[in-house]
Amino acid sequence: MFFLLYINDFPNVIADPLKLVQFADDTSIITANPSPSKFKEGINNTTDDINDWFRSNSLSLNFDKTSFVQFRPKNTKFLGLDIDSSLSWEDHIEQMMFKLGTARYTIRYVKLLCPKIH
Repeated sequence: MFFLLYINDFPNVIADPLKLVQFADDTSIITANPSPSKFKEGINNTTDDINDWFRSNSLSLNFDKTSFVQFRPKNTKFLGLDIDSSLSWEDHIEQMMFKLGTARYTIRYVKLLCPKIH
């Protein structure tokens, strides 16, 4: 609870059109801009604002746990999910079917090699 009270003004750091998503001590900042240069400029400005907020509140950002993910029109892997520009599940399902097929074959093969226990 103390942590939540401590960071209650953090959303004020994030300017429109960026979106802030917070869950417990996890924070995501979501933005979109078709112009690569404006996108990069916006991310850099936001990062500077966040670092200033952390410094002014005597906090430090753990860069080992900080990620930057840029979704582009081609396929992207995010948190183990294959995401394409249409946000469909098809690529992810295909990958999972391949992995499950391989696992099924391995289990069937190992089952033949293991002695039966009565």
